[in-house]
Amino acid sequence: MSFTPQRLLRAASLAVLLTAAPALCALAQDAAAPVDPTAVVATVGDETITEGDLGFAAEDMAQELSQMPPEERRAFLVRVLIDMKVMSAAARDAGMDQTEIFAQRRDYLEERALRRAYFAEAIAASVTDEAIQAEYDAFVEQFEPVDEVRASHILVESEEEANSLKTELDGGADFAALAREHSIDPGAANGGDLGFFGRGMMVQPFEEAAFALEEGAVSAPVQSQFGWHIIRLDEKRQSAPPAFEQVAPQIQNQLLMRTFSEQVEELMAGVEVTIEDADLKAKFDAQEAEENAAASQ
Repeated sequence: MSFTPQRLLRAASLAVLLTAAPALCALAQDAAAPVDPTAVVATVGDETITEGDLGFAAEDMAQELSQMPPEERRAFLVRVLIDMKVMSAAARDAGMDQTEIFAQRRDYLEERALRRAYFAEAIAASVTDEAIQAEYDAFVEQFEPVDEVRASHILVESEEEANSLKTELDGGADFAALAREHSIDPGAANGGDLGFFGRGMMVQPFEEAAFALEEGAVSAPVQSQFGWHIIRLDEKRQSAPPAFEQVAPQIQNQLLMRTFSEQVEELMAGVEVTIEDADLKAKFDAQEAEENAAASQ
């Protein structure tokens, strides 16, 4: 199963929409129970700040909140919103809400809010627990197991030392103890245990020797570019698909990417787009071509 987004520009656009999610989740966890979005948190003159306002502020300040301890986030947002209330009142008094640039900014913010609403209600809401489970079930059904082995090894610099250690092992010496004492591999501290691995994950001479062993057997010294190995095969098995809990977040992201791309492409059908600047259009077209090439792979 591949979780790499196929649509590069779509992935970047989706990332913008997802930026606020961690902060919103963390903010929700700060509260002991679900809250009423209309509940008043603070009053600034005749204006109120509600729980809903805190949620909107969390969307805008997701990056700042992600770097802040959870227990400080609500107070920080309340401070920001208080400043916003008094500064916006001053701006209105000065007539700043009547300028052309303000009208443009207001239109932009309205469209951004509607984009987020559409994403949440028409796209993200369709990626249900049932859809994630169905995607996982399809993956498991198509999963093809491969051979895996669990091995331990002792890595030394010279063939002479490797042969000497092999002689000790043949005489009944403890493999893990010799690994901890003599191996130059970083995993020596755990007795040389490499865990499970499949073909293609180790250098070729090591892999060939490991997969040729029977369980419990110890190899003769094997040379690789790292030195000389003595390998013990601890267990053989067939690989199994990862547990649902392990891959559910990746499946969710994959489904979000797919649904987002499909929805946007459907919305764009028949819409004429004109980019006035020639250089910008060339760069845009190049990115579109790269995106389409990635999607066809």
